[in-house]
Amino acid sequence: MSKVPRLVFHDPAPPETNPPATLTTPTAIVHSTYDLASPPPKPDSGNWTRFVCLSDTHQHVFPVPDGDVLLHSGDLTGTGARDGIKITMDWLCGLPHLVKIVIAGNHDLTLHRTWYNHHFSRWHRTKEDTRSIRDLVAGKAAREARVVYLEDEKYEFRTREDGRKWTVYGSPWSPDFFNWAFNYDRGKEADKLIAKFPKTDILLTHGPPYKILDHVSRDMNVGCESLLARLPELRPRLHVFGHIHEDHGVQVGEWDARSPDDASLTEDSGEGGDNERTIFVNAANWPAGERSRQGSRIPFAGNGFQPVIVDLLDDISDS
Repeated sequence: MSKVPRLVFHDPAPPETNPPATLTTPTAIVHSTYDLASPPPKPDSGNWTRFVCLSDTHQHVFPVPDGDVLLHSGDLTGTGARDGIKITMDWLCGLPHLVKIVIAGNHDLTLHRTWYNHHFSRWHRTKEDTRSIRDLVAGKAAREARVVYLEDEKYEFRTREDGRKWTVYGSPWSPDFFNWAFNYDRGKEADKLIAKFPKTDILLTHGPPYKILDHVSRDMNVGCESLLARLPELRPRLHVFGHIHEDHGVQVGEWDARSPDDASLTEDSGEGGDNERTIFVNAANWPAGERSRQGSRIPFAGNGFQPVIVDLLDDISDS
């Protein structure tokens, strides 16, 4: 895989001065900056599904635009304590989306039970009850509130009876970062884990691929090389992640038409079918980096770090 996508939207100007920012392809419309009191409507022609993307909310709660599907790419909490999980799950359960798909992240320590059993004393004075915490995210009450918690799992759903069947795979893992939860070593361990990812419409990971919305303030790209290398086979329509707060934004990559074995991501030419293009979203809502410090500090999930709205066309023959 020789190239990464051209940067299509990631406006570095002071967020409070940005106009509404929209990225459009024949099969996707992405809203990164908008008036929360009056979010842009779904297209009125054709069948579209609205996905609302969150990540790295760290037990903060804030207004979220309505949509068909909510996607949360992990870091629900600060350190996975039950109180923080409950705050987040009460909030998510109360949101109106028809389907709410959630994964953990490296901060959700108690959801990585085997890791937490060995390392809890670094973070918590007394050991948290991991069984009751998991029940909060994946138990009966969460399921009745249409929350689906995924941990290296595939899920299929429809948002209407006669609508498209969507497929999503969710994985909470990210490259090693000072031995937090759901960490893997780069190289062989990463390759082995990511080789298990199936091909789906939507890929939900906590960490980004290498050189795709993974730039940190220390002027480094810290995403996963193994994930980047696997993308030509997976080719999701939508890949949502977080983890790297300061590189919140959207990119679009267009796949060349060759076989997955020798495909690469090229600049978006504005042409190409549904499986030839991937929308990448770093949905981190925690303001960080230079854009968070332009003038007055940006509030949590404020302009420049809002939930990202992605409208995907259901029937690609309509495009």
